[in-house]
Amino acid sequence: MTTISIIGAGNMAAAIGGRAAQAGHTIEVISRDPAQAEALAAQIGHDATAGTFGDRPMGDVVVVAVLAGGAVDAVTRLGDALSGKTIIDITNPFNADGSGLITGPGDSIADRIAAAAPHDAHVVKAFNTIYGGAIVGDQPVTAFFAGNDAGAKALVADFLTSLDLRPLDAGGLDMAHALEWAGLLLVGVSRSGAGFDIALSTQAL
Repeated sequence: MTTISIIGAGNMAAAIGGRAAQAGHTIEVISRDPAQAEALAAQIGHDATAGTFGDRPMGDVVVVAVLAGGAVDAVTRLGDALSGKTIIDITNPFNADGSGLITGPGDSIADRIAAAAPHDAHVVKAFNTIYGGAIVGDQPVTAFFAGNDAGAKALVADFLTSLDLRPLDAGGLDMAHALEWAGLLLVGVSRSGAGFDIALSTQAL
């Protein structure tokens, strides 16, 4: 297994970190609030640790698990500390009332993160079509992902598989915007009665 660094200490950080720790990965939690990072590391257990925001993350895989509005700033502030890392963007850039996105065609938070990250870091969009409740539920749900670098995508696919998720490659990073719209679809389905512990999925017929 490998070391996974998670930026953020909210519900999705807890869900992904908890499932990854149970799968045997070493977890590092990074937050601008050290107390929140330490609290989540303690909650995750399995020898999870709290890193220091600004230091180089321990993991080759770095999960950006903050709200979309703060994701680019977090990556920008970390700067060269992310050199050579595979960065997983899990964000959904909803507008204020959740009726649309703040991004548009040819644009995504993943694209913006890629522009802010070091040139040798690689961004992969993933986890944004799965609620934290579905991750905590430990079910083998589908995990769509998209990115440009074949090596980074293979690393993320292996990580998703290790969590007993079913990785489905959606294509290049230009598909990240489509995945963000899929996140909006997920919210619509939830609001219409499906609940908030679900994930979008596909099934071969």
